[in-house]
Amino acid sequence: MRAARFHDWGAAPVVEEVPEPEHKPGEVLVEVQAAALGHLDLTVAGGSFGLKPPLPYVGGVEASGVVLASDTLAPGTQVLLRGGGLGLLRDGCWRERVSVTPKAVTPLASPLPPEVAASFFLPTTTAYVALHDVARLEPGEEVIVTGAAGAVGAMVAQQARLAGATVTGVVGRADQLGQVPEGIRGVVADDAEAVAELASARSASLLVDTLGGNALVERSRWVRPGGRAVVIGYVLGTSVTVDLPSWLLDDVALLPVNMVRQERRAREVAPALIDRLATGELTLEVERFDLSEIAKALELLRDGRVRGRAVVHLGNDPLRNNH
Repeated sequence: MRAARFHDWGAAPVVEEVPEPEHKPGEVLVEVQAAALGHLDLTVAGGSFGLKPPLPYVGGVEASGVVLASDTLAPGTQVLLRGGGLGLLRDGCWRERVSVTPKAVTPLASPLPPEVAASFFLPTTTAYVALHDVARLEPGEEVIVTGAAGAVGAMVAQQARLAGATVTGVVGRADQLGQVPEGIRGVVADDAEAVAELASARSASLLVDTLGGNALVERSRWVRPGGRAVVIGYVLGTSVTVDLPSWLLDDVALLPVNMVRQERRAREVAPALIDRLATGELTLEVERFDLSEIAKALELLRDGRVRGRAVVHLGNDPLRNNH
């Protein structure tokens, strides 16, 4: 069967033939249909992360597929593959078939397109936890979301709107305005007039920031005193300098979202989010690649040039560019 394996830290994966998985008693044998590509995959492949499988290893921490054999699940059951050390301590999901422990398998009660099933978990559950568990969003609030064209930012914007908030989505470039979800006001970060209006009005009570970097504090000043800034990501940098007197005067709380600690909560809320995806109440943009294009897809992901989430296709249905 085909798989994408890393043979050296920092190198591109190689698509090659590997042995079929050994299906051990008690495990679940799954036909992988689609596998997600994420920044965690890139981090592990760099070789400096605290968790890493022995080389050579098959990458991929998330995927979707259908059950081929199991003691508890019927053949054909659609499942999410995540956890159990996949792509972190052992071979991951970038392969056509995999045999895993039951704790790495989550059956999906509502059917989803394979590429959405492979990639929904992180953006949807992160958005839910950020808004409802960390920010404790109330209906009628005004919310600003940075990175609103990305998978997580777009999902935050959609869920905030569904919760009754008025939402402004900030994007990095004018060509990304078309990726801002329906019903969300879009603002381009380099539109000096529009950004100055956000800073002067300070009418929002909540900022959900997916960007990080040293400009985080400046963006938090778009929020009114007594408001809060929930921090999800750090694609623009991992450090920020806080001038304490100014921060105290601004009176905006900085709240972190730690999804490692929130894994159990994420699994609790996932079924309801799956239902919303299945009915179209939530949408997730996905850019699909064939497994043979995985090295190119990872480069695009690293450079921030993927629309939504990047997914490699392994199933037999006709390849589509986007969903």
